[in-house]
Amino acid sequence: MAGKKGFILCVCQGTCPSFAKMDVFGVLSDVRREKLVDYVCLHPQLCVGDGEEFLKTLLSGGETEKLYIAACDPQMQCKMYRDAFEAVGFDKTHHLALDIRNRTTEEAGAAIKELIADNP
Repeated sequence: MAGKKGFILCVCQGTCPSFAKMDVFGVLSDVRREKLVDYVCLHPQLCVGDGEEFLKTLLSGGETEKLYIAACDPQMQCKMYRDAFEAVGFDKTHHLALDIRNRTTEEAGAAIKELIADNP
């Protein structure tokens, strides 16, 4: 059996103006309803200490094969999550990052669906 595919939407505390045009719960519901991944979740700020601990806890069981994260710049994501991935042995090439800042709900949803479709 193949590992699970997970999706995390990180919203920079929900106070960043770059998320003002997006209904984050609408985005999550859309991805969940279409069953594009095995699980979806929302995190307020993955780039801080508790975000790193969250990633370690989430990935420690080894069940997640691919992790799609929609948040900020993909290069920044790779740098920020590297230690958490290494700590639990998660293959960093299975982290698929997407920048969704300054997008509407519809634009973010379409970009996420495209990322998942292009990287099954």
